[in-house]
Amino acid sequence: MNFLIVDKVHPILVEILNKHYIQCDIYENIDYNKAFDIIENYEGLIIRSKFKVDEVLIKRAKKLKIIGRVGSGMENIDVEFAEKSGIVCFNSPEGNRNAVAEHAVGLVLNLLNNICKSFNEIKQGIWLREANRGIELRDKTVGIIGFGNTGSQFAKKLVSFECRILAYDKYKSGFANSFVSEVTLKDIQQYADIISFHVPLTSETKHYLNNTFIDACAKPFYVINTSRGSVVNTQHLYEALIKKKILGAALDVIEYEDLTFESSSFPEVFYKLIELPNVIVTPHIAGWTHESYKLLSEVLAHKIVAFIAHENR
Repeated sequence: MNFLIVDKVHPILVEILNKHYIQCDIYENIDYNKAFDIIENYEGLIIRSKFKVDEVLIKRAKKLKIIGRVGSGMENIDVEFAEKSGIVCFNSPEGNRNAVAEHAVGLVLNLLNNICKSFNEIKQGIWLREANRGIELRDKTVGIIGFGNTGSQFAKKLVSFECRILAYDKYKSGFANSFVSEVTLKDIQQYADIISFHVPLTSETKHYLNNTFIDACAKPFYVINTSRGSVVNTQHLYEALIKKKILGAALDVIEYEDLTFESSSFPEVFYKLIELPNVIVTPHIAGWTHESYKLLSEVLAHKIVAFIAHENR
């Protein structure tokens, strides 16, 4: 088989595929139009976030059998049309679930203990101890929305902090264990001190956190989002922070990011948001550690190899 790789990936991916007699052509700087011109020559396509693999491109790819995304979300691939066309789609959320979970824990601790806030003050010559008194995670109730790869890993990281962990997943059940309680969304909105989002971006989850969601919560809470930016309505988040309906927010993703997650054009509300002392924003790096960079490619390669081996039996 021959694969087209249109993004920068760890060399382990090509190494594994080559060992199983899969030829790879790598075009790190290719754009959509160039890919469209040559995609009909390939049986496999590997992408990260370079461009959207839409119906038009898929129709052009007459030989295509496999699309693989080095990463977790699949929103830049028309999976439904691809599968209708007989194309199998893979991603590799197992590759960065630990990285995202660790980053989420770091965001929670940073937010509760005013770490960024107090450091920024110190750089300005301001030394405030009482104003930066922290809040302990122990005995707090953490609500996790989405209990897939990253949500479940995040829960595992929280166990040693002796907090109460509630989890809700619309599409999963039976996952409760000795340290996680499986609950309804209403339960999270009733009891959670901290709410962390671990859901894919779909039509259902876009602006999941909005005024309706916030108003349904029984008490002010902290928000963590390491999933996709558009899960949070930024305008509504900002308004809730001003009204103290939300106590603080830590975001690794912003709804104004472009498809590549590398650059963005931000509206005024974003700049208002990041001026708030109880807000932390990181540039979509939760799942992008040195370790996950390799593991994302390795996991995807093994999935592709296993699928081909099964098909050839």
